[in-house]
Amino acid sequence: MPRAERQLSKTSIYHVMMRGINKQLIFEEPEDYSQFLSFLSEVKKISKFKLFAYCLMGNHLHLLIKEAEEPLSKIFQRVGARYVFWFNWKYGRSGHLFQDRFRSEPIESDDYFVMVLAYLYQNPVKAGLCKRPADYKWCSRKQLGDCELVDEAELFGIITIEEIKNTEKAELGREFLEPRIGRKMALSDAEAFARMKASSGVKNVSGFQLLDREMQAEVFRKLKMQGVSMRQLARLSGIGRGVVERLCRTR
Repeated sequence: MPRAERQLSKTSIYHVMMRGINKQLIFEEPEDYSQFLSFLSEVKKISKFKLFAYCLMGNHLHLLIKEAEEPLSKIFQRVGARYVFWFNWKYGRSGHLFQDRFRSEPIESDDYFVMVLAYLYQNPVKAGLCKRPADYKWCSRKQLGDCELVDEAELFGIITIEEIKNTEKAELGREFLEPRIGRKMALSDAEAFARMKASSGVKNVSGFQLLDREMQAEVFRKLKMQGVSMRQLARLSGIGRGVVERLCRTR
């Protein structure tokens, strides 16, 4: 089945998303996040694109980017090839790391740009990784006003730093008004991943995937009892959810 043509933006600005294959982790350790940003900076100098924001999560990432001398396809071919080669070398794995090709969404108005920027900054908060956008280390929001990788002059030409902060204050106010009584607090991906490694004795996803099914099943059942969801188990292990569910049922 042929791929649908990518929708082009009249402004050359896009919200780009990349996800790990089978939704597995693409960043396992702090070094991985740093290395990806290093490659992104390297390619930025080659491709001359403008970067308005980035947010790197455990198994996916978001970028707010403007094409210049090279199209998105070439930019992410360069970035992906560098990072996947390095990641596979580091973790002793082979094959694909990212799920299919990147996704891109055209941004053609200032209002929509501001909405997407807020969504990107709020991603770690919604995932339970931090209380405020400015607290998350691997999002450009933390360095806002002094982020070398981001083209802040162009960013603040669309929305000022004061407007960004005021928007976040309003969002935080709504968050505190939400009822929390009776909510079950789920484990974060970082906590669940740490427990998965401790229970299995491995250091990374590749090591876990090499374990025999009986050992994987034992770890899955143990973590499930500790409140880790099936979706998290699949995402953190890189093993399909159907297989995870089957292993959790076996004895």
